[in-house]
Order: sequence, then structure tokens, then C-alpha cells
Amino acid sequence: MLEILGKTNIDFMGKRTIAFAFSGVMVLMGLIAVVQIARGAANLGIDFAGGTAVQLKFEQPIRIDEARKVLEENGLRDAELQEFGQDNKLLIRVKTATTIEEKTSETVVNVFRTKFASNRFVVDSSTEIGPTIGKKLQEDALIAVVISFIGIVLYIAARFELRFGVAAALATFHDVLAVLGAFYLLDKEITLLIVTALLTLAGYSLTDTVVVFDRIRENLKTRRRESEEATINTAVNQVLSRTIVTSLTVVLVLIPLTLAGGEVLHDFSLALLGGVIFGTYSSVFVASPLLLLWPGKSGRLLNRS
Repeated sequence: MLEILGKTNIDFMGKRTIAFAFSGVMVLMGLIAVVQIARGAANLGIDFAGGTAVQLKFEQPIRIDEARKVLEENGLRDAELQEFGQDNKLLIRVKTATTIEEKTSETVVNVFRTKFASNRFVVDSSTEIGPTIGKKLQEDALIAVVISFIGIVLYIAARFELRFGVAAALATFHDVLAVLGAFYLLDKEITLLIVTALLTLAGYSLTDTVVVFDRIRENLKTRRRESEEATINTAVNQVLSRTIVTSLTVVLVLIPLTLAGGEVLHDFSLALLGGVIFGTYSSVFVASPLLLLWPGKSGRLLNRS
């Protein structure tokens, strides 16, 4: 294993008060974002807010910047565009709140038929998503997140013990809320793709936390004369280099995708990038210190593998 830090002796547990304060702010922002999303006051995509999706297939390639300019000139300023260059297809998504007429799909088709008369096209598909469906999708997304957290607690509790499962779940919950709060502050659109990114980062964060917890468990069994705080601190330092190297390999992939992945991949990659950073941080500064807050933490660790 490549070691970029070598042997370290950083007092992570001694800094847990500062870490908890920072994490508290991030979680608070995330909770505010959840409330605003539930109220419909956040920047929701058409998956949640309702709207229209129209897919057109052109005879010749069409420039996405020209298509966006034409739509803006006709009152559809917040339309989302996604191109499929190989088949000359263009997907236009317009939220209900930004529509200028009830039949948005007809408006979109007429705009392109008028402005790009020389480039003939056919309508591949046209979908209307009403507010009822959007609300149902919000509920389904929330259920998916809750089920994932329950699964995390059960898995870690079975592999280690209950306090490890609770700490891992809280740390993962922290990561998801931190990214969600950041997206809300940046006024990024919340879509099903972002929910997918949040569930993905939950899995990544859990994997990183399990590695740290595994070393903590081993040290708690072999370093019985040390205080639990010192033992956990030593364990975190022992896996620190591995944790950073693993995270960097993911970050080095996500940065180019975020910067040059285009409009479609940008927000998804940004959510994953933020999730990896927060996940690495929480494994060290949130999940591990939370073990010290568990009542009766001095009890003997269960010998499980």
C-alpha cells in the first residue's frame, strides 16, 4: 500500500469538540434543505416539482447552445437540455413553474419548428409529470434513504456491535445531509439523479467507515491497557494513509467529470465529489469519536468477525 503520510500521531479524538461543532452546522443546513424540499421551496427538478419532458430527433446535428438561446427567447429560460449526439436527439425538460402555457410540449415543438425550419425533426417522446407524481417520487426517495440507513445499522451491528452500527449510520446521515445542505445553499437543482448520488455516497462512506472500525476493533482487543480514547486514536492514525489514498483515487476521477463532464454529469459528479470529501472526513472526525459517547462504552467488545 502506498503511504503518502507515513506514520502519524495526530490527536483526532482531542479535536472532536471542534469537529462536532462543524458537523452540527452542516447537519443543520441539511435539515433546513430537507424542510424546504418538503415545502417545495427548494430548486426541485421536474421529477419532484412536475413539468414536461420532450425528446426530439433531428435529421442533422443541432448545437445545444443555440437551442437553449432559442428557448430563452421564447420564455423558457430554465429549460434543461440534454443532447444525444450519435442520434441527433435533444431532450428538453421544463418545470411546471417556468411554463408560459398549459401545453408546454406544443410550445417547445413549435419553437423548434419555427427557428430550425431547415433541420427537420420528429417527436420521439413527450411526457407530462404532474405535481401528484412529483410528490410520490419525493416520498419514494425518502423511503429509499430511510431503508438504506436501517440496513447500515443492522449490517454494522451484526458485524461489530450496536454502538458501531449507530455511529456508522449517524456518520452516513451526516454525509448525506451535508451534501444536500451544500446543494441547497448553491441553489443546485434537486433531481432523482442527485438522490442516486446521495445513496451512492452513503455506500462509499460506509465502506470507508468499516475499514476504520475494523482496525478499532482489532486494537480494542489487543491494547487492553490503553484508554479507549487512545486506542481509537491509534487505530485512526494507522489507517489514515490508506483512507487518504483510497479517497484520492476517487477524487481524481470525479474532478475531471465535474469540470468537463457537461451539464448532464456536472451536478451528479459534484454531489459524489462532495460526498467523498465529507465521507472521508466523517470516518475520522464523526464516526470514530461517536463511539466514545456511547453509554457503557468501557464494556468488553464482542469478538465477531
